[in-house]
Amino acid sequence: MRLATWNVNSLRARMPRVDEWLLDVQPDVVCMQETKLAEDAFPTEHFAEMGYESVHHGQGQWNGVAILSKVGLVNPVRNFADGQPLDAEARLVTATCGGIRVSSVYVPNGRELDNDHYQYKLAWMKRLIDHLNADTSSSDAVIVTGDYNIAPEDIDVYNPADFIGATHVSEAERQVLRDLESWGMVDVFRQHHPDDKLFSWWDYRAGGFNQNKGMRIDLIMATSSVAAKSRWTIVDRQARKGEKPSDHAPVLVDIDV
Repeated sequence: MRLATWNVNSLRARMPRVDEWLLDVQPDVVCMQETKLAEDAFPTEHFAEMGYESVHHGQGQWNGVAILSKVGLVNPVRNFADGQPLDAEARLVTATCGGIRVSSVYVPNGRELDNDHYQYKLAWMKRLIDHLNADTSSSDAVIVTGDYNIAPEDIDVYNPADFIGATHVSEAERQVLRDLESWGMVDVFRQHHPDDKLFSWWDYRAGGFNQNKGMRIDLIMATSSVAAKSRWTIVDRQARKGEKPSDHAPVLVDIDV
C-alpha cells in the first residue's frame, strides 16, 4: 500500500497539479491538509471518478483535512473522538483504509511562543493522544500523518541557529511530539533515513526552495507494527517545482499489507 501525506495549501488552487500527481504516483491512500474548502465544496465525485473514496472535514477558506483511498474507507470520524466538545477548527479526520486506522492531521501553527495559538497547539497535540486512546490502541495498525508544524530535531531544519526562539522547534513542541512517540508511534521517515537532512516545506519567499532553506514538518507517524512493514519512504520534491506549487511537498511511504 502506497500512502502519502500532502499539505496542498488550497485544493481549489492546486487541483490540476493534484490530478497530475495522482495519475503519476498512483498512491493508494492520500491524506491532505489545508484543503481550504467547505464540506459541500469538496470534489468527492471527481475523486470517485479517479477511483478514490474520500472523507473530508472542511472549514471554508481555512484549514480542512481529507483522506482519499483506493483500498476502502470505513468508519470515518471527523474531529476528535474523545467525547469532549468538538474542536472549532477542521484539523483532524480519521478512517480505516486497507486495514490501517489512518488519521490526517493539520496541527496548529503556533505563530509565536507568546501567542495564545501556541498554547492551543500544545493542547491540541495532547488531545490527539486522547483521541487515539478513544479511537484505537498502540497495538493496532495506526498511522497519524500530516502537517505537524513541528520539526522533530535540529537535523530537520536547514539552520537551527535561524530558529532560536521560534515556533516549530521549541522544546515544548518537540516534547508533545515525543509524547506521541511514547504512546507508540514511530517516525517512519527517520526510521529509513536516520542521518538525511531532507525537508518537506520551503517558504515561498526569498527563493527558499531553490536554496533548500526548509523544514521537515510533514510526518508519517505509525505504530510499530506498521513501521516494521514499511519498505521505502521519500519526500517528492518534484511536486514542489513548477507553476503554482504548494509550499509543501508530498511525503510517501510503501507498506507491505
